[in-house]
Amino acid sequence: MRYEMKFKTRIRVTFISIIVLPLVLTSLAFCGIGLYLVNVQKGFSVESAGYKSPTANINEIVAATDKAYEVLMEQVRLDPARLENKEYLEEVNSEIARSSTYILVRRGNELYYAGNEEAAKEIFPKLPEFGDGDFSEGSGIYYDEYGKYVKQIDFYFTDGAEGSVFVVTKSNSLISRHLLIDMFVAMLVVLVFTSLMLTRWIRRGVFNPINELNVAMRKIKEGNFEYALETDAGGEIGDLYRNYEDMRLRLKESTEENSENEKQNRELISNISHDLKTPITAIKGYVEGIMDGVADTPEKMDKYIKTIYSKANDMERLINELTYYSRIDNNRIPYNFHRINVADYFGDCVEEVGMDLEQRNIKLNYSNLVSPDTVIIADPEQMKKVINNIISNSIKYMDKPQGVIDIRILDEVDSIRIEIEDNGKGIAQKDLGKIFERFYRTDASRNSAQGGSGIGLSIVKKIIEDHGGYIWATAKEGEGTCMHFVLRKYIELQGEK
Repeated sequence: MRYEMKFKTRIRVTFISIIVLPLVLTSLAFCGIGLYLVNVQKGFSVESAGYKSPTANINEIVAATDKAYEVLMEQVRLDPARLENKEYLEEVNSEIARSSTYILVRRGNELYYAGNEEAAKEIFPKLPEFGDGDFSEGSGIYYDEYGKYVKQIDFYFTDGAEGSVFVVTKSNSLISRHLLIDMFVAMLVVLVFTSLMLTRWIRRGVFNPINELNVAMRKIKEGNFEYALETDAGGEIGDLYRNYEDMRLRLKESTEENSENEKQNRELISNISHDLKTPITAIKGYVEGIMDGVADTPEKMDKYIKTIYSKANDMERLINELTYYSRIDNNRIPYNFHRINVADYFGDCVEEVGMDLEQRNIKLNYSNLVSPDTVIIADPEQMKKVINNIISNSIKYMDKPQGVIDIRILDEVDSIRIEIEDNGKGIAQKDLGKIFERFYRTDASRNSAQGGSGIGLSIVKKIIEDHGGYIWATAKEGEGTCMHFVLRKYIELQGEK
């Protein structure tokens, strides 16, 4: 469903529609009813024949006239003399006046009685002569110019004079009453129609999408982040739907991340407990040996103390590593980026680590295939930590009598690629894609006495990514592992110093 119109526009349209639409529809109804009533008046006339039978369109006018006509006809049959009594005529006239009807009585050519003297002056000269026409039920004369319908009853006065009673109905009054009723009904219909139409329009455009959003928010409240709301609509409704989707996806991502963090925290506690337990157990054992007098010679005592010192250093290194990772994972490590000459920087790093590797009987090979003036933007201290962590990881799992580590700097046009390769145990293909995850350790490392914390390579990955680079590993089980990471070159713009 599409909800294109903005709320402000929808409100304006609704407001205008509430005013304009009833006016337009009512005006059309007025015109239609007016035309209908005009046609009613034109339904019969006396232009040529003097009178003619009214059509079915004026049944109410005829009915109003016939009611008084029947009363007077009955009186003519029973006692015509009463028609000479003006009090009686006034009584009859007052009863029929409510239906916009009045009576006229003519004696000879003179007006004998007028129920409406002002109106009688207009129509009296036009009334038919005594004995003209047959005014049976359903017949009469309609005068267009006066808007009056007339029925005639002829009788004789007691002195033999010709007399006629005329029952006159003002059609305009009936039409006016009809018009008011019809207009009321028309306006009621228009208002009901407008209300239903606008209600349906507002419901489809406002309430339906709000209800959908309400359902979606309940799903979110219940922890269901899979209930999607998709729309290509514009306006506020479209924005609401898209904002909901953004919120849903963010909450889903956050929930999944929190769940993963909880899982990793549990793993961290387990790893810390395991990694700290080993040196603590060793320290306790050697301290108990000293306390029990097992170290009864200076040589043994010296060995015990050095072992205790070594295990304490392992604990300190582990705690420092965990602390560092916590800080870098929360982006609390300030980077000090500088322009670094690749050849000079990595030459110094190789020289520094080479001495340590030589003491461990590990051969170091170094090759730099980039131009001497190649520059990168990096934090020297953090980059040194990357190299040291990778090399330390290689040393841990070196299983060859003669260990070899190769460091290569390769040129890749806009970037440099650093490769650090060893001839150690290698990594199984099933573990290769996971070694940069936090606290992940391969089966080999779990079974190794030098298993470590499992966060060294995750620190490496974080630092490289914070430098705008990326890292991956290749390996062959039993032959060795190669770490590859890429850093962008610094290209000096023309005119920059």
